[in-house]
Amino acid sequence: MINLRDVSYVRLGSPDLESAETFATSCLGLQVAERGKKALYLRSDDRSHTLCYTEGDPSDQTVGFEIEDEASLQQAAATLENLGHQVEAGSPEEAQKRKVRAFIGFRDPSGNHIELVVRPERNGRRYFAARDAGITGFSHIGLNSTDPARDERFWTQVCNARVSDRIGDIPLMRVNAIHHTIALVRATHAGIQHVNHQVQTSDDVLRSYYFLSERRVPIVFGPGRHPTSGARFLYFKGPDGMVFEYSVGVNEVADDANHQPRQFGFEPSSLCMWGSKPAGMALPTGR
Repeated sequence: MINLRDVSYVRLGSPDLESAETFATSCLGLQVAERGKKALYLRSDDRSHTLCYTEGDPSDQTVGFEIEDEASLQQAAATLENLGHQVEAGSPEEAQKRKVRAFIGFRDPSGNHIELVVRPERNGRRYFAARDAGITGFSHIGLNSTDPARDERFWTQVCNARVSDRIGDIPLMRVNAIHHTIALVRATHAGIQHVNHQVQTSDDVLRSYYFLSERRVPIVFGPGRHPTSGARFLYFKGPDGMVFEYSVGVNEVADDANHQPRQFGFEPSSLCMWGSKPAGMALPTGR
């Protein structure tokens, strides 16, 4: 089994790095860690970076997950290859660009590009946001899935993810105590459905709602509260149509061994207990 420790970073292609930087700093509230000719590294916590925009096609999207060590990385590569996944080992130059010791890349059953990384770099300096959004760190991602049941088996049987709850056929899966690190959302194609950052308080969520609204950033869902994780949330749209989320108050699973996932129907009240409904955010047809 491949033991994922945490989600490490997201890499997003963008044809306009300047506009991506303006949004990431002045709207999203991240800190520029490094600027290159074809890459922009952004911090949200004590890691060297958690979001990297690279010059290129917006459909070029990658999620990196941390695993324990290089021996585990080799074992993961062998496991994936035995299951028929094409695995590519990153070169030292590519690892340097990702600020990791080593990594491998592959595609999950839906075609999402995944990287498993060893020893992602930390930064000794305190994260200092470009604006006071209250961000405490990068937390989870939503992944498109052409077959959530099949992909759930991959993430829970090949990897160590555990299902915390389900909304229709959407599994919310954790790799540590936090309620979920990965949400699989039914779609017709691969891709990242949303990128989440945690903030300190509910006030931060509401302040950002007004701040972003005033700057005409499209609000696509919220403010609201998820009945599954308990988190108060806000979703909004960034460059190239990528959806970002702020949330606070996400539950942790205290008794991992005995936790039983709850089943929620695919309906608005399962997504928000306050009554907010998604507007302009692509959601699947539930089953």
